[in-house]
Amino acid sequence: MAEDPVVICLSRAGEAVAHAIADGLGLRLHGRAGRVDVADAFFPNGLDHVRALFAAGVPVIGVCAAGILIRAVAPMLADKRTEPALLAVPDNGATVVPLLGGHRGANRLARRIADVLAARAAITTAGDVALGVALDEPPEGWALENPENAKAAMMALLQGGGAHLAGEEATRADWLADVPKGEAVKLICSIRPQRPSAPTTLLYRPLRATLGVGCSRNCPPDELAQLVRETLAVAEIAPAALSAIHTLDLKADEPAILDLARALDRPLRLFSAAELEAQTPRLRTPSEVVFSEVGCHGVSEAAALAGGGERASLAVAKHKSPMATCAVGLSPEPLTVLRGRARGKLSIVGIGPGQNSWRTPEASALVAEAEELVGYGLYLDLLGPLALGKTRRDFPLGGEEDRCRYALEAAAKGRNVALICSGDAGIYAMGALVFELLDRAPSAAGVSAAARRVEVVSAPGVSALQAAAARAGAPLGHDFCAISLSDLLTPREDILKRLRAAAEGDFVIAFYNPVSRRRRALLAEARDILLDARPPETPVLLARSLGRAEEMLRYRTLAELRVDEVDMMTVVLVGSSTSRLIDLGAGPRMYTPRGYGRKIDGELA
Repeated sequence: MAEDPVVICLSRAGEAVAHAIADGLGLRLHGRAGRVDVADAFFPNGLDHVRALFAAGVPVIGVCAAGILIRAVAPMLADKRTEPALLAVPDNGATVVPLLGGHRGANRLARRIADVLAARAAITTAGDVALGVALDEPPEGWALENPENAKAAMMALLQGGGAHLAGEEATRADWLADVPKGEAVKLICSIRPQRPSAPTTLLYRPLRATLGVGCSRNCPPDELAQLVRETLAVAEIAPAALSAIHTLDLKADEPAILDLARALDRPLRLFSAAELEAQTPRLRTPSEVVFSEVGCHGVSEAAALAGGGERASLAVAKHKSPMATCAVGLSPEPLTVLRGRARGKLSIVGIGPGQNSWRTPEASALVAEAEELVGYGLYLDLLGPLALGKTRRDFPLGGEEDRCRYALEAAAKGRNVALICSGDAGIYAMGALVFELLDRAPSAAGVSAAARRVEVVSAPGVSALQAAAARAGAPLGHDFCAISLSDLLTPREDILKRLRAAAEGDFVIAFYNPVSRRRRALLAEARDILLDARPPETPVLLARSLGRAEEMLRYRTLAELRVDEVDMMTVVLVGSSTSRLIDLGAGPRMYTPRGYGRKIDGELA
């Protein structure tokens, strides 16, 4: 389980049990507001809260009826291989029931909870019940190379067959000691390359090997991949026995190395030149040339040794191709701790207007996996319990550049950082500024070279114009544009030029940043420019605080639009000359026809 589980408590009846679990396992406790007295965070609706955590990939331990948890997540169930653990514990703490994710950590977690509560773990997965072990869930430090064979192997055992342990690493696999003995299933524990001999053969790899790589800038990915294949073949080590791929931190963004990590499905770990230089006495092929270029006497050999720790040795010394190097280290024991640091990651996350149900699962997942949250304080507060337990760095309005610089430099230190924006992060938000800073050289007020090597991902969010349009009906049914009326960064004449062009093009217009305390004239000028190009009865929507408790929608005509009704929390949607406002039983709705009426009326052939 990548994320720490969260304990959910819905009532005072279960509060003592919930605290016992949270305290015993060092977990966070979320409680239902008004029904739980003490918690790390409170939520108003249990179903919505469980659903949000589950969508973000956070394992949930619910001290409540199992049916509540099932109803919460049922619409989201799709792939048991990726769903997080979900466990139910009754208020009296008598049993622990893993509902989902049994072979993804839920069964193991259930046993830990049962130990804390002196309760019974009601595990129902067949392998755990009959054999006491899940063949597709090896312990830390081990990997199952062919999980697709696990079902057939388990069925053979459940039908009365036994298993035969083989391979030079079998003596290390004490976790398989109680599997019934026989010949129906073969369990091979080895670091050596081989193919399964039958559908009931499982290949277990102790993660004892470390791969160190280096390459010249823009080395062809195929060249590095081929060198690695050849080197592992010489070492007689299966790729699945690698604990990680290790290299110099200057290579954190090297495409060939990133492609290799993806292809081998292994984490990438980085070391500074100083950390690799400390390995020099252990190198077989130290190089003064390499030292003069990067500050250490070897990259691939030193990285392989650093990744394996003090007891590791070189299984294969440096192998070279025209643009790449590779070496393999070997630890005497399976590696359960990754050495070195991860490549930094910056997620630019749009959380929508703030309502949980409008936040995409991808956005929630990126927030959940982040170590540090950066943003305007209000936006971070809107994350609610999802932000609990994470380092957060609040920045005020107006601190956009400082916010983005900080986020990039924090990621440059190997941290997983989420830069939180409202709406969509790429629409009048921080996305463009992040990439502008990355586009500048350090000497031109850009960010550091290390920050330029971090992984940057952008998650879409529900933008303010989308939210306003959805509340209104369908005002963006035909061509539209968005214009910011803030002249802090855009010259006033450019804004006016765009207003005139949008008026001439008869676009539906979404106005962002329509006014501020000091800037109020531009909205009035925009109204007057549009009145010269479209009817005074053109519908206008004023949408404020969308998706929040204080949400307010007001309709006006273009002629009636008054600046005093608008503030910075308002999105102004101005219809085109064809936009219409219709009265329905539930109230007015605004839409812009696209032209289907001509087809309905038979005007189009």
